[in-house]
Amino acid sequence: MDASSHPKPITIALAGNPNAGKTTLFNALTGLKQKVANYPGVTVERKEGPWTLGSREARVIDLPGLYSLDATSLDEQIASEILRGERSDLSKPDVVIAIVDATNLERNLYLVTQILERGTPAVVALTMIDVFERQRHEVDIETLSRLLKTPIVAVNAKTGRGVEDLADAVESVLGTSPEPLDLAEEDSSENARIFARYGFIADVVQESVRHNDRDRHRLSEKIDRVLTHRIFGLLILVAILLLIFQTIFSWSSLPMDLLEQGFGALAEAVKGSMPEGILADLVADGMIAGVGGVVVFLPQILLLFFFISLLEDSGYMARAAFLMDKLMSRVGLHGKAFLPLFSSFACAIPGIMATRTIENRRDRFATIMIAPFMSCSARLPVYTLMIATFFADRSIGGFLSVGAVLMLAMYSLGIVVAIIAAFVLKRTLLKAPPPPFLMELPPYRLPNLRTVIQNMITRAWLFLKRAGTVILAISIVLWALMYFPRTAPQEPVVNTPDVVQNESGEVGPEVSRESEQLKHSFAGKLGHAIEPAIAPLGFDWKIGVALIASFAAREVLVSTLSIIYNVGKDENEGSETLSSAVRNAKRDDGTPVWTPLTALTLMVFFVLAMQCMSTLAIVRRETNSWRWPLFMFAYMTILAYSFALVTYQGGKLLGFE
Repeated sequence: MDASSHPKPITIALAGNPNAGKTTLFNALTGLKQKVANYPGVTVERKEGPWTLGSREARVIDLPGLYSLDATSLDEQIASEILRGERSDLSKPDVVIAIVDATNLERNLYLVTQILERGTPAVVALTMIDVFERQRHEVDIETLSRLLKTPIVAVNAKTGRGVEDLADAVESVLGTSPEPLDLAEEDSSENARIFARYGFIADVVQESVRHNDRDRHRLSEKIDRVLTHRIFGLLILVAILLLIFQTIFSWSSLPMDLLEQGFGALAEAVKGSMPEGILADLVADGMIAGVGGVVVFLPQILLLFFFISLLEDSGYMARAAFLMDKLMSRVGLHGKAFLPLFSSFACAIPGIMATRTIENRRDRFATIMIAPFMSCSARLPVYTLMIATFFADRSIGGFLSVGAVLMLAMYSLGIVVAIIAAFVLKRTLLKAPPPPFLMELPPYRLPNLRTVIQNMITRAWLFLKRAGTVILAISIVLWALMYFPRTAPQEPVVNTPDVVQNESGEVGPEVSRESEQLKHSFAGKLGHAIEPAIAPLGFDWKIGVALIASFAAREVLVSTLSIIYNVGKDENEGSETLSSAVRNAKRDDGTPVWTPLTALTLMVFFVLAMQCMSTLAIVRRETNSWRWPLFMFAYMTILAYSFALVTYQGGKLLGFE
């Protein structure tokens, strides 16, 4: 049928196994015009984008990666419902493009045979063809197409090979019905059908594929002997993470300095160009200082996602999961928990949503309960500020920065506590033996630079969108809480170059009028109210205000400190960076607010505390109960306070204060 005679908009679904190249092809077809959302009523991510198909536009839907349409998880259930046309929010696809990894034909074709039996027109996109050919394999595409009774197109999304042929093939099957496959079945039972399916696939592969490298040792097998070694593999994994953190610190310092100087200059320009008053203070000290305090960490966020994408695209991430499986099974976690936990290093929210692939409810809930311990990217600005302020110029052995070691230590602390928490949970509240874990190790590949960059851009945009909406709104509210109620200016009774007598009659260091305003503001009163509880951690009331604000979003702590120290400085002090403001901050008695030990204590608190209301909201949705998010908030806060208390008081006893 001619595409132009098709009456309704064309909907094309991409379906394929994980690691089969589906995301790379989706990016190649849709470019930078993708939309990411969730399917209504569930937390399964939905990605779609336009694709020019001949003379008309098509909508491409990227289905969740799956191995079978026999739904055992929410992801598979959603994909199966879409292919059957059973979802009210999405019409049945006009064509399904089945993504098949040429290097793993037999495994991938199981899903293909199921798709073809659904009655929807389908085209098979044979990906990884470049890797397949480098391994000296040969595939007879015409024979494979004849046996599967559907068009087969070899594609290479990196070079654009086969993309036009794929479009032609899609147009050629529009409005048609796939022919039934020749599955030889002795009876109609489900087991017989499964065996018949595997037998059919084996015959198809044997007739259409020729292997010419059986006598050669594959390079990936040699590499795996080292990277998946039970001892050397773990050491290499730690070394890779340490290298990543070292690189993040080294490469991001210059652009971060430029961004910080830029926002500082912008705030000064706004104050210089606007009349003095509440509006100028709001824009400069509230909006610019609040948002700018977080946006300056964008270079580190970009680098973090760059390295994560490289590890995923190269095939190493699956090896890391394989390495961690034995440890995870010993504490009672399912092997499938690794990927959701690793995703939580970017953000706990998608990590928690990714637990849907875990079939057992208790295993899934145990993974959800420990996912926030993974240090997400929102904690990165907090770690970076503390490390840059107090540990920036220190190194170990003259080449390894203390900052990189501390960063690795924070990530490691979260992992260790998560393991201990999982061990306890799986033997008490969520007791259940984990089922065996089977996982495919994909072949090593050169990362697709376009996919890596696209992932970086997507994450950067989400970060900036969050900074421009949530953090901006919170910054304005915080500024107002620090700005009101306004206090009448009072002249000090005693005025010497260094001391004044305050309103209580006590003599101490001279305090600026704006500092007094902050002290008596709504935020100041709230901070003073909780100060007795956080004083044993070495925190003053200003840090208390930042801790309360950071519950809205972890990175807001940096924005809050930026607003606090901007509001609380004299106008004649000139511009200063947040790091120097933190370093120079003084208590009412003149002692430093911050020390290296205080900074370390704050980082430990943030590793373990549940300082994210969005995560709690997602846990509520995923568990369908308020009991679990409240339990998570309580036990994580207790752990965070306890570890921070031991860190600070122990450090003082050892003389580190």
